[in-house]
Amino acid sequence: MTAPGGTRRVAFVTGGARGIGLAVAHAFATRGFDVAIFGRVPEELEAARAELGAIANGRILLLAGDVARSADVQAAAERTCAELGVPDAVVLNAGIVKRALVEETSDEDWSQVLAVNLNGAFFTARAFLPAMKRRGRGRLVAVSSISATLGTAMQASYCASKWGLVGLVKSLAEELRGTGLQALSVLPGSVDTAMGRGGAFPPVMSPADVAGLVVYAALDAPDAMNGSAVEIFGP
Repeated sequence: MTAPGGTRRVAFVTGGARGIGLAVAHAFATRGFDVAIFGRVPEELEAARAELGAIANGRILLLAGDVARSADVQAAAERTCAELGVPDAVVLNAGIVKRALVEETSDEDWSQVLAVNLNGAFFTARAFLPAMKRRGRGRLVAVSSISATLGTAMQASYCASKWGLVGLVKSLAEELRGTGLQALSVLPGSVDTAMGRGGAFPPVMSPADVAGLVVYAALDAPDAMNGSAVEIFGP
């Protein structure tokens, strides 16, 4: 797909090699986008390329790294802009969960969840914003969770990170007013992924269900939805 001026349209997805992220990458590829997939496990990235290859009308760029490391994210952003172009859509999807009672949660587990789910989104947005602002258009969409609106036993670190992610996006949305860019959040309920199947609620949605809303938020939603946190619960 080409943007105004004849350039290819580009999407960048963190955690894009499996689960919701892979479904999002699939949805963008189906719409003709060049897609950059950032993930931590090289084997999962290659499997994602094989899956997307059958439907991709554009290029697929695999980027291995840790979203919790700002240097890895910055390097991925620079490669994406150099090899594909400045993204029209940046999807802040990478996430993990560690389940334990608060008094049994280690410093390491608490810090790791916030590092991936919250710091990673901040690092990614910060890495792409200068180029996106110079161009004057684009969307950043965070995959948060219904856990950004409630508390769940055994998931304090996850809930804290997802509440924080919505706050980050709403603050970013205010900074973006007048720039031609928007930032939104999508808040899924239970989803049939490896991470979701271990949660407190039985999965009632597929990753593709959530991906449809993410792509709508990134491409089709009106600009006036800037700052919105859109919930999706399933049928």
